[in-house]
Amino acid sequence: MFINGEWVEATSGQRFEVTNPATGEVIDTVPDGGADDARAAVAAADAAFGSWSQTTAYERADLLYRAWQLMTERSKELAELMTREQGKPLKASAAEVKYGADFLRWYAEEAKRVAGEWLPSARADQRFLVLKQPVGVVAAITPWNYPISMLTRKMGPALAAGCTLVLKAAEATPLCARAIFQIFADVGAPAGVVNLVTALDPKPIGEVFCTDERVRKLTFTGSTAHRCMSWISSQQPVSHRTEVRSGTIHRVPRCRSGARSEGRSGLKVP
Repeated sequence: MFINGEWVEATSGQRFEVTNPATGEVIDTVPDGGADDARAAVAAADAAFGSWSQTTAYERADLLYRAWQLMTERSKELAELMTREQGKPLKASAAEVKYGADFLRWYAEEAKRVAGEWLPSARADQRFLVLKQPVGVVAAITPWNYPISMLTRKMGPALAAGCTLVLKAAEATPLCARAIFQIFADVGAPAGVVNLVTALDPKPIGEVFCTDERVRKLTFTGSTAHRCMSWISSQQPVSHRTEVRSGTIHRVPRCRSGARSEGRSGLKVP
């Protein structure tokens, strides 16, 4: 797990195996995080939000560009890892790595295009100014079937907008997530800006994401039958929710104060 700029073990000390779906071979093991680890990651993201949200759009764009460049350089290794861990043919894995990296390049440019607007008033001596601002900590839950591109598609807009992030990777494909977070670590992402929690049981992580008041936006991609989705549906909503049902195209709206998640995007999506 990657929390507050460091690779750490789970507080329980437990790990779980990751296997090759074609052969059943154990590829590696990763920390089996729980609620305490999720809270630690949220705390790190919350602490980093103040400084990260004050960076300029160009500074945030530079980070995303560096991540895109390094991800492109490591594309062969990433594709091979995805095939071993997730089971896609190598050609499909290579294609996903390519467009997954392109999400970072896209949002690097979009970070510099976020602008407010003046709205007219009925009064001659009055105008209204709309400002777009990052909401805070974004919690993200990603699926196993797109173990790289769905990460960058969520991370890119959150970071471009000035939000910090905690991501819970699919329990079947944590190694791809680890590789992406290693890229962000290698390009100098500030401590606490991006955080990764791995867990065999997603429910305790989802409960923290839904109940911790420091989480200001939740983005989820997966089946509505998923236990975490059932928990989300039964609780009072967090400030901003991006709810995605299985089989639909996922678009992450820009984090903006006071805006609903559904159907209102402040950043363009390809």
